[in-house]
Amino acid sequence: MQMTMIQALRSAMDVMMERDDNVVVYGQDVGYFGGVFRCTEGLQNKYGRQRVFDAPINEGGIVGSAIGMAAYGLRPVVEVQFADYVYPAYDQIVSEAARLRYRSAGDFTAPVTIRMPCGGGIYGGQTHSQSPEALFTHVCGIRTVMPSNPFDAKGLLIASIECDDPVIFLEPKRLYNGPFDGHPERPVVPWSTHPASEVPEGHYTVPLESAAIVRAGSDLTVITYGTMVYVCQAAADESGIDAEIIDLRSIWPLDLPTLVQSVQRTGRCVIVHEATRTSGFGAELTALVQEHCFYHLEAPIERVAGWDTPYPHAQEWAYFAGPARVAAAYRRVMEP
Repeated sequence: MQMTMIQALRSAMDVMMERDDNVVVYGQDVGYFGGVFRCTEGLQNKYGRQRVFDAPINEGGIVGSAIGMAAYGLRPVVEVQFADYVYPAYDQIVSEAARLRYRSAGDFTAPVTIRMPCGGGIYGGQTHSQSPEALFTHVCGIRTVMPSNPFDAKGLLIASIECDDPVIFLEPKRLYNGPFDGHPERPVVPWSTHPASEVPEGHYTVPLESAAIVRAGSDLTVITYGTMVYVCQAAADESGIDAEIIDLRSIWPLDLPTLVQSVQRTGRCVIVHEATRTSGFGAELTALVQEHCFYHLEAPIERVAGWDTPYPHAQEWAYFAGPARVAAAYRRVMEP
């Protein structure tokens, strides 16, 4: 059936709560209110306040308690209301969740899924628009995932909940209700117009560590994820450059063979993400492409990203890496 990303995420939690009594869902306003974006709407009515409940405004407490629950057999799915608010919980994620399996020699695991809306495009300003994925990819022992459409969102969330490792599950909030190509002046496009809105009602998974080629092409390879998938597609259409676009889906660990095979074939690579450029995940992707594809490259690797400033409210679209900036990078790598 057709679903928005919000509905697909809710369906994933519903499916897993029905299949496994150990799955619990909680966070700020996720119970009675159904979450600030309504991703958990109706789950408390269906499963009760013992399994779907509200938490205090204390991200460290939310994540810390989830790690304790997970160590003793539960599978908590906790929501941090915005990715910008995760920093008080960062110590719990890095020092406890990520290390538990290693420090206990496998006696304990921390199957915690930490959901958080991320990214800009909704005029959220500096404290409601951040994309902190690189902070988590640096830490051994956790997985970082970011879907770009409803089908992947449900399948990846189910796979994350079933995974015995802690998973940072980032949800691009600009994609909750429809794909966004980086043109804010155009009417909003609903998910019902996109084939990836067809989502099975029951259980299925999208394997972690699997990238998707969302647009085949021969001129260059684009490596991206989240909202930028659609921006990169728009840039290809508007520039006339035949770009092969790869959606990472699982940011780390990632599907390196898919990236390498594409870049070795096209000989050119553009890396695009919304997060700040310096020390963003694009730097790691650039290093990986350079290491594995050096002798196949016909041009320097290009990066397109957010600027090294706080996310501005008044100048949002100057910060957001739109199709014009991405298309300019395509043209640069195509220069003889």
